[in-house]
Amino acid sequence: MAETMQFDLVSPERRLAQMQVTSVQIPGSDGDLTAMADHSPTITTLRPGVLKVEGPEGTTEFVVTGGFAEIRADGVSVLAERAVARGDMTQEHLDEMMAEAQEVHSKARDNFQNEPGPVDDAAKLLADMVAMGTHIGLDPKQPNL
Repeated sequence: MAETMQFDLVSPERRLAQMQVTSVQIPGSDGDLTAMADHSPTITTLRPGVLKVEGPEGTTEFVVTGGFAEIRADGVSVLAERAVARGDMTQEHLDEMMAEAQEVHSKARDNFQNEPGPVDDAAKLLADMVAMGTHIGLDPKQPNL
């Protein structure tokens, strides 16, 4: 049996998970990665996506919209801006997340008209939200960038 490690997932509202796991697939801003026991210490920011946790009791998935993950040799701690168990994710949740991302993009376009960095970052956030919605089988109502 594979070695287990501690996994904790918290959002500003509550602790969503605390369990022993064998691996955690993380939607990182710089690319997806999988953490397992004895992983090199790493901190990464999250992009909107599906966080997949595998353990002795099976696989559990969570939809996250941002935050960061701290990977240690003995475990993974994820502090998510927003997190919902994939089984609890509804079209209404996605619509709300998409509206927030659209608002961030609109504000960035208004405030940084000649500065592509913040506008590009906001557009990427919105594109990641669309991809996540499509991936989990909900309708992201692809906004016009």
